[in-house]
Amino acid sequence: MKLAAFPKCYMDELCIDRTMSVFDWIDLAKAELKPCGVTGLEMYTGFLTSYDSVYLSKVKSALDAAGFEMPMFCASPDFTSPDPTYRQAEIEKERQMMAVSASLGGSTCRVLSGQRRPEVSREDGVKWVVECINSLLGYAEEIGVILTMENHFKDNYWDYPEFAQKMDIFCEIVGKIDSPWYGVNYDPSNTLIANEDPIELLRRVAPRVVSMHASDRRLKPDVVLGPEGVWDYTQLIHGEIGTGMNDFDEIYSILRGVGFDGWVSIEDGVNGIEELKRSALYLANKMGL
Repeated sequence: MKLAAFPKCYMDELCIDRTMSVFDWIDLAKAELKPCGVTGLEMYTGFLTSYDSVYLSKVKSALDAAGFEMPMFCASPDFTSPDPTYRQAEIEKERQMMAVSASLGGSTCRVLSGQRRPEVSREDGVKWVVECINSLLGYAEEIGVILTMENHFKDNYWDYPEFAQKMDIFCEIVGKIDSPWYGVNYDPSNTLIANEDPIELLRRVAPRVVSMHASDRRLKPDVVLGPEGVWDYTQLIHGEIGTGMNDFDEIYSILRGVGFDGWVSIEDGVNGIEELKRSALYLANKMGL
């Protein structure tokens, strides 16, 4: 296994306020996280200010100079709109993000189901998601980038949580797509906040896991989970790895049992680089790095 990092603690600085550039993040990670065992930096669409080849070449050069790979590109397609024109536009956007991942040396690009719109039935949502993902698999093979579907909660900038947040819908979609260019990006915390068991999910999908988001969450003291789980980030403490509810010993035991040797990307909380460093050291130890 190999260890990457994702700057969950700097999302608004990188994507909204633009007070931190992707180049600043690469420099910070080189100084603070590389000594902790981190050799990859996962990227998110919003970190980049352009998708043109000159800019992407500069980002790739900065990664290379810092000694990092960019193994995982974090895109958030939304395939559950009732509007077929909207879904087609999301397909084309995901295709572009797959190409960006390839340009940065990535081996995967995240794919999601889409938003849990109240007016969309389970049957229609599953059908549209499977159709959209299947339409991208030929291009995935052409450029050598695996689409990894995350058991997600909610993109930071969506209105609704993930359509496939619940385990049975997620597994139904995964089971309908049979391709070596499609797999699972497993995130144990997202199963917790769906009020389900992350170990049960992992046992169901372990042979399909291509990559992993390592995160560790807790509910705020006044939050009680209902049958649908959490609906917004304000109900969560998204913190240091090893201090939350996930059993990483059992998670890694299951992954090793199916021969997983891919990238694990740290998704740390909101308290800055020192916490992220502690998370990196904790995971590096668990992974035997």
